[in-house]
Amino acid sequence: MNSEKFKQLENIVIEIESNSRVRMMVDNEERLKGYHEIGRLLVEAQGGASRAKYGDNLIKKWGEKLSQEYGKNYSYTNLTRYKKFYLMFPIVDTLCQQLNWSIYRCLLPIKDENKRNYYINQVILNNLSVRELRNEIKNKSFERLSYADKNNVKLITETQNNNLTLEDMIKDPIIINVDEDISALDEATIHKKIINYVENKFFELGVGFALVGHEYKIRVNNKTFRIDLLFFNYELNAFVVVEVKNRAFHKEDIGQLQFYTNYINSNLKKYDHKNTLGLLIVKEKDDYIIKYVTNKDLFITTFKLENKYKKQMN
Repeated sequence: MNSEKFKQLENIVIEIESNSRVRMMVDNEERLKGYHEIGRLLVEAQGGASRAKYGDNLIKKWGEKLSQEYGKNYSYTNLTRYKKFYLMFPIVDTLCQQLNWSIYRCLLPIKDENKRNYYINQVILNNLSVRELRNEIKNKSFERLSYADKNNVKLITETQNNNLTLEDMIKDPIIINVDEDISALDEATIHKKIINYVENKFFELGVGFALVGHEYKIRVNNKTFRIDLLFFNYELNAFVVVEVKNRAFHKEDIGQLQFYTNYINSNLKKYDHKNTLGLLIVKEKDDYIIKYVTNKDLFITTFKLENKYKKQMN
């Protein structure tokens, strides 16, 4: 029986490698399906999913034979990955063609399905490279997310729209990477670095942000005010006011944020836009006070400075 499975598996390997030589690079969909089928055959040869986790002598034996004949893509290590790939995504039609094998390899160590779904969605929404995905995982993007329900993260599909809210997108804390010794930075420099980082890498805030203005100027009753950052988010169909405070949260900050969002609603918001959202980024926050001073359109998160020496400022 196993010799028959091995022959089926080898035929798939031959097909992948033959096509690779003809086209230089195998079509991503074809490669994913090929590796998935190899994983299925390995599981079946081991007696099914319930027994596949016990003992890999068969995979070691087949890996030695296949890698000698067809190269390291079919070594014991990679055959083990293909098996895990199949067990993690047992229905081949659910594989996302926007994800290549290198992306899926990054996801294999993630056992939590919700966490895995989140990173798959990030790849789809932001067209992440392998390096960018690794950075997101390394920086614990999922753990810092303010999802209302982290235990029910659904995959985005072609037939399912992205219904994220701003709360779903915000990470807490937002990680700001700097090269200097953090302890040597003064207040003004820190504020500027946070603004510049959020302005240039607003992906850290979520999906769909387009910058409208930095220190966006508004005039009310002959007085000039400047909004730290003003975005429009095409996923939310709303303007987003961002204010940064290089200190702990004060309840008065909400009044300022509300003032700015009300102004944008009255002067920039179009009839088909949703209400303007406000985001306050602070050094520290007090959830007990926040509970009584915020509304559904205002959000608060914190920042953390990090440098290559791993020094941090909370």
